[in-house]
Amino acid sequence: MKVAIASDHGGYEYKQKLIPFIRDLGHDVFDLGTADETSVDYPDYAFSLGERVASGEFERGILICGTGIGMSISANKVKGIRCALCQETYSAVMSRGHNDANVLAVGGRTIGIEVAKEIVSVWLSTSFLGGRHQKRVDKINAYDNNR
Repeated sequence: MKVAIASDHGGYEYKQKLIPFIRDLGHDVFDLGTADETSVDYPDYAFSLGERVASGEFERGILICGTGIGMSISANKVKGIRCALCQETYSAVMSRGHNDANVLAVGGRTIGIEVAKEIVSVWLSTSFLGGRHQKRVDKINAYDNNR
């Protein structure tokens, strides 16, 4: 799977640790920045990654900032993005299975790196269940398309 990953300065350290982890899971990972821990504006990275996932260039995206909150709010402003902020594995599984989340946000200052790896692993390996959940995702997409 083609996975884009991006962070601001608060998520840079985790991004650097997650890239090889994701590659070891068998995915192609593309680093969309930031390049170091110099302060940057998280919306710039969330919008860029979101647009590239929404266009189909990448199948999924992962965003990391200090808490994951700013990245998730920003990414969800991009048409076609369903970004889930997850701090444990149950939410990660549900965000994929029920909501077909195409972007994951995690906090580099709120959870440990091992927890982040577990979340990323289950999120990448969980498929959308469709069925009764499809009509709900369709409603989200219809609203998104009409705004």
